[in-house]
Amino acid sequence: MSDVTDLGIAQLRDGVRAGTFSAREVADAFIVKVSRAKALNAFIVETPDHAIAAAKEADAARAAGETLKPLAGVPIGMKDLFATRGVQTTAASHILEGFKPVYESTVSQRLWDAGAGMLGKLNMDQFAMGSSNETSYFGNVISPWRRGGGDNAPLAPGGSSGGSSAAIAARIVPGATGTDTGGSIRQPAAFTGISGIKPTYGRCSRWGVVAFASSLDQAGPMARDVRDCAILLESMAGFDPKDSTSLELAVPKWEASLSGNLRGKKIGIPKEYRVDNMPPEIEALWQRGIDWVKDAGAEIVEVSLPHTKYALPAYYIVAPAEASSNLARYDGVRYGLRELAEGQNLQDMYAATRAAGFGEEVKRRILIGTYVLSAGFYDAYYTQAQKVRTLIAQDFENAWQFCDLLLTPTAPSAAFALGDKSADPLAMYLNDVFTVPSSLAGLPAMSVPGGLDKGGLPLGLQIIGKPLDEQGVLDAGLAIEQRAGFTARPDSWW
Repeated sequence: MSDVTDLGIAQLRDGVRAGTFSAREVADAFIVKVSRAKALNAFIVETPDHAIAAAKEADAARAAGETLKPLAGVPIGMKDLFATRGVQTTAASHILEGFKPVYESTVSQRLWDAGAGMLGKLNMDQFAMGSSNETSYFGNVISPWRRGGGDNAPLAPGGSSGGSSAAIAARIVPGATGTDTGGSIRQPAAFTGISGIKPTYGRCSRWGVVAFASSLDQAGPMARDVRDCAILLESMAGFDPKDSTSLELAVPKWEASLSGNLRGKKIGIPKEYRVDNMPPEIEALWQRGIDWVKDAGAEIVEVSLPHTKYALPAYYIVAPAEASSNLARYDGVRYGLRELAEGQNLQDMYAATRAAGFGEEVKRRILIGTYVLSAGFYDAYYTQAQKVRTLIAQDFENAWQFCDLLLTPTAPSAAFALGDKSADPLAMYLNDVFTVPSSLAGLPAMSVPGGLDKGGLPLGLQIIGKPLDEQGVLDAGLAIEQRAGFTARPDSWW
């Protein structure tokens, strides 16, 4: 079917169940799209055999009259941070190039158990460190979007889940996994005009996910719309005894409970998110979002999150500190890259392997993290950052006394051109100014597309919820989605 790749997850699932098309037709159509979109560099590894095997299983089950699995007939992309048994898993780093795990991450296994097939491993910022997908050892991912007015500069798809966002926006996958440490699902979703949700910390298992910052990393779904995100999240979430931070809670029926009716809800507008030099387009988008949720029945209240201005500096102390600890395991001894010359000792091998294997941004964050954890600076930096993190979490708790959800912009701008900010780490880090606070507090948060800027590029709105209130976040996202009527899509230049 020529147009099957224009369908989202819910439509594909329902079409396969109804016999409108076969799962094999779906898999074949997306495999062709993946093979034709190499210019985007969204995939590190393509796995057509995995997608075809899952499709054959779905078609056989339907022919036998069996009840189909929740994601039967749906092929997806897997961010290359998730360990996949027998399939190269690199975290987009040279130091793990060629590594094929003998185990499967809990999240990916749950998706396969639900009937999904894998089209391939998606490119990303190296070890999930970046906001533009320019730190990957395997090259930049290029957004499928282009600015209007004749500016044909290649654009960043956001990061670190840039391969996921680009592939979904380009219609070469219907949905994908992402991970969000400080905004790495939400910011790329905003840049490419798709939806993505970071669930409450602990909703999705971290077991088998290459670690960046363990107290912040959280897996979540990315898809074309809110309903598709809810469908994927139901299969991804759940308690995992192998993850000590996993929440032992039942998984709600988010899709079945979806409602765009926000009557009785209070939505807070945090005044501290009106940052200096915010572009007028972002202000205007935010106001439209406020009008939309009011139209859906919500009451708008202004709230204060007074420690917001400290969130970014606190994050860029806590996250690098945890990264420096997590990445110490990559030493060239057990697996992955090994650089060893004749006459070198063990220390030389460690140094040579890490110098060759880690990219510049990863090295920068390891150095920052090691510095703030060192004996002379631990209390001055890391301890203080953890205190600030507690204050930020308390700000949110105080806000929940007055509202049920928060509405903010997702990012301070639309997508920027590749190379525009790569020479200025601080400018790059500021892309996460609206997403980091909720990550530090472990809260569920989602980005949905709200419109286009004057250059014709997508802009996103963010909904932040109370702990475990993914339903409220999804409902508010649906209300905005219904009123925004976002149907724009990039031209098929690739």
